[in-house]
Amino acid sequence: MINLPLQPDQVLKEAVEFNRKITAGLTSLKQIGEVEVGTAPKDAVYSEDKLVLYRYRPTVDKPAKTPLLIVYALVNRPYMTDLQEDRSIIRNLLDHGEDVYLIDWGYPDGADRFLQLDDYINRYIHHCVRHICKAHGLKKINLLGICQGGTFSLCYTAMRPERVANLVTMVTPVDFHTPNNVLSEWARGLDVDLLVDTVGNVPGELLNWTFLSLKPFRLTSQKYADLADILDDTKKLKNFMRMEKWIFDSPDQAGEAFRQFVHLFYQQNRLVTGGLEIGGRPVSLGAVTCPVLNVYATYDHLVPPESSKALKQHVGTRDYTTIEFKGGHIGIYVSGKAQHDIPPAVAAWLQERSS
Repeated sequence: MINLPLQPDQVLKEAVEFNRKITAGLTSLKQIGEVEVGTAPKDAVYSEDKLVLYRYRPTVDKPAKTPLLIVYALVNRPYMTDLQEDRSIIRNLLDHGEDVYLIDWGYPDGADRFLQLDDYINRYIHHCVRHICKAHGLKKINLLGICQGGTFSLCYTAMRPERVANLVTMVTPVDFHTPNNVLSEWARGLDVDLLVDTVGNVPGELLNWTFLSLKPFRLTSQKYADLADILDDTKKLKNFMRMEKWIFDSPDQAGEAFRQFVHLFYQQNRLVTGGLEIGGRPVSLGAVTCPVLNVYATYDHLVPPESSKALKQHVGTRDYTTIEFKGGHIGIYVSGKAQHDIPPAVAAWLQERSS
């Protein structure tokens, strides 16, 4: 006799339960309505071209005297930092006394085709920093750079150290040629000149599917198979839909800036090997002498830990701290453990260095 791992009655029971969840899920999907993201109250305080600088309304009576500017990556949208009320790095930073600003890069179009890294770093970021400094009567502010935004923040701090009091980098690529970096291997083999010369701005959808292809089963098939288990739970289904909204909300990339970033960072690795210039200004990590807090994720498939941890070997500061988060590139923004651990630690680190 052959012992089947699944008995007929068990298969029937699971099939009935699956059908029930699908039926309930159809009802839940109809009831969800508009999926809201980025719900923390904020005000637009500065704009330039597609960029909008937001200041979030403080939630404590006396927020920190030195504001914190969050610089997000150009890929995807920055509302990942404020996805929903109970999964929001920004809300947590506000509750721990920080005065938070954020750059929203907007959606580049044909008019932005020839924007360069110089525009993003020495013009946009610098103008935002200058605006905040003027509004608060300060010479320096704090920066928090996330992913590519962390790389931008490192470059900005290296070129304009007089403007940055403290720097926090989160899941930030520094050494782009560390082992087991699949995204870097792909980028190094890319004919980026042919791509940009052909399409102009690089479609966000193309980049999004590239990122999903790094873990094709987990991030596509398995994710939607697992969806059946939460279809009858409206709250969990809304959480899932918020993540889906963010994942597929991918702005196009300004062609020239994309070309430069791939050449200078992914292919030539100049941030750590030297010789990097942006807008004619030399960029040396040794010039970053302000206190630095580097937060990285141990299971990050987009920015491997070794890529971020390399910062310690190159940065010029004597005040260097790391936080290791046992999770992935996305989990560091939205997981319950991250919400509990990361924002309080960042706020405490900044407040210890407040003058």
